[in-house]
Amino acid sequence: MDILILGGTAFVGRELATHALARGHAVTCLARGESGGVAEGARLLAIDRSLADAYDAVPAQEWDAVFEVSWQPGFVRGALEAFGAKAKHWTYVSSGNAYEKYDVPGADESAQLREATDQEVVDRELYGEAKVACELASVAAVGDRLVIARAGLIGGPGDKSDRGGAWVARAARAPKEPLLVPDTPDLATSVVDVRDLASWLLDCAEKGTTGTFDAVGPVIPFGEWIDLARRVGGHTGPVVLAPQEWLEEQKVEQYMGPESIAMWMTERGYEGWSSRSGAAAFEAGLKHRHREELMVDTLAWERELGLDRDRKAGLSLAREQELIKSLPK
Repeated sequence: MDILILGGTAFVGRELATHALARGHAVTCLARGESGGVAEGARLLAIDRSLADAYDAVPAQEWDAVFEVSWQPGFVRGALEAFGAKAKHWTYVSSGNAYEKYDVPGADESAQLREATDQEVVDRELYGEAKVACELASVAAVGDRLVIARAGLIGGPGDKSDRGGAWVARAARAPKEPLLVPDTPDLATSVVDVRDLASWLLDCAEKGTTGTFDAVGPVIPFGEWIDLARRVGGHTGPVVLAPQEWLEEQKVEQYMGPESIAMWMTERGYEGWSSRSGAAAFEAGLKHRHREELMVDTLAWERELGLDRDRKAGLSLAREQELIKSLPK
């Protein structure tokens, strides 16, 4: 196939290019090229999508498959106008942030969406509303040839958000030091491996699959995720369990961000945040590698980046030790 990736130099886009090339497809990536290089064998057309003539340098041809990952409505609309009529299949990688609420565990694609933004370019505060606007634009332009993949937390090698790798990196960084763990073993976690996601999206393009899917990972209890992270990371020190209520009183950041407890979400109304059904995508062929394989490969990526670096998600050792010392006996 002749594949066009709108992006292709970072994480999901680059993984799509890597898998597509391995399958023998021809890949063209449209990106500024500032996030890194394209996969070896792909062609990069360096463009700034904010410019009015952004797509003038793109060859006038038909594309067997187009993959779009942007969350800026203006960029998405511009690409649909430029390539929509010339694409046999279109994939829009959306997000679970498109949903209005997260209070129902096991919810599926029928859940209510946020109200779409009417802005062409937005900041991160309107991320979910922007994703909805991008979805609606895609449906209007290529709805009969479209896959919308509402991804959950995406992890694996290449993840620079530091979320999915936070716990295994912590286990490996200080394997003999006490490990602070929220005493919420049944809390849901979910990570979709970027490699599994990319492979499935390519399958859909090759088979002509269409529809809207929650592309989420398997739901794993928080306690099991921690146990696996400790085993893979080689942590042999003591585990210090901290009550949920106490951690909330300490105003510890949840789920993501510096000095957060990664993948931990207890805020009321978010009971279903990490426990979407995912059944439709599974029935459409999305397969997940074993969680231990995901964890092992993620740790290798974390080591490559440096275990002692400042993190975008997860507690620093200093903050963790501070919390452990102040924990009521």
